Parts: sequence; structure tokens; C-alpha cells
Amino acid sequence: MPDVSHLAAVRKSYDIVASAYFERVRSPAELDPLSRGMLDVFAETVRTSGLGPVADLGCGPGKVTAHLAERNVPVFGMDLSPAMIELARDTHPGLLFAVGSMTALPLADDALGGVLAYYSTHHTPPELLPVVFGEFHRTLAPGGCLMLAGHVGDGQHLRPTQAYGGLPVSYESYLLPPDRLAELLKQAGLALTARLVEEPAEGAERTFATFLARKPERP
Repeated sequence: MPDVSHLAAVRKSYDIVASAYFERVRSPAELDPLSRGMLDVFAETVRTSGLGPVADLGCGPGKVTAHLAERNVPVFGMDLSPAMIELARDTHPGLLFAVGSMTALPLADDALGGVLAYYSTHHTPPELLPVVFGEFHRTLAPGGCLMLAGHVGDGQHLRPTQAYGGLPVSYESYLLPPDRLAELLKQAGLALTARLVEEPAEGAERTFATFLARKPERP
């Protein structure tokens, strides 16, 4: 069994900041054109494939889940934080949300037409990313699509003590190079189809990367 002790700190931290996160984090409609465009490419890909529902993993309060649903994508959200899931259910009562961990998804093999991990894997210790990406591969149907997006860097290990207006947090973040993330996705059996790296905007510090990948069809 992998060591998933980091999950307790992630869960506790996001339970604490859930309301502030909801107020401060932008909705997809407020994102830059490139970020919106990648989400819409993913939405069209999974909608037209007809391979099954999409799991928005690390969905938080469900803003991106709702964005996909508005584009006629069959989607549900899952998050480690019960407080986040409560907010998502209250805000989007017509959608399905559940508490769960991407390190051990409560989903059957080949069950999903798509997986979205939108700024939700950077709290995972790098040695556990093969477990997480392996779960993405296991639960995707052959031909299913993954979209992975988030902060990238040169291997930084961040240990913030406050976030979202000074609230206490105890999670850690890991910013890996895009090439390393691409390599780990390939090692998990996922075939990369696109990669976008966005340099920091003026006054910002972090670089962002988005990956699209597919689970290969069976021979």
C-alpha cells in the first residue's frame, strides 16, 4: 500500500479554506482565452466520443464541473474535502458530487469517457503520481481522454502556512517540470495528444501547463 498520509493535511486544509476558495477562485468564464479554449477542446472531445461520463477529480466547489455540464458533457465531481463537496452540492444541486481520493478511485475499470484533473494534483508527492496516473488509466475507457492542468516548475517543494486570505493550511505543493509530468503520463500508459505551457502573466510568478492524453484503444 502506498503511503497516503499527506491526504489528511490536504483534506483538513481545504475544509478550512472552502468558503474563501469559493469566493476567490475564478470561474472558467473568467479565465484567459487559452485556458478556456483547452477546457472547451476537452469538452468537445469527451462529448462526441460517447465513451462514458467524465470525472472531475479534485473538483472543489464544482465551478469547472458545472462549466462542462453547461456544454452537455455528462460529468460528476469528486473531491477529498467534504466541505468542498457540500459547497458544490449546494451551489449546483442538479449535478452529482462525491467525496473520494484520486489515489484510490471508487470506480470500475474502463468506466469513464474522460478524466479532468484541473489544478488538483500538485499536492500529491511526486513518488505517488504514478499511483494517481495509474488510477486515471485504469478508470478510463479505451479511447477515453484525460485533461491534466496545473502549476509547473523546476521541482519546487512549497510548504505554505496560510492561503486564501490568511487562513491556516498544512498541505504541501510540488511543482514539477512539464517534461517530467509528460513522462509520468506516458509511463502510466497514456498517449499524449497535446501540451500547452503558459508563461506567467505580468506580475504573476507561476507557469501553467495543460496536457491532453488518451488511453489507447485495445488491439
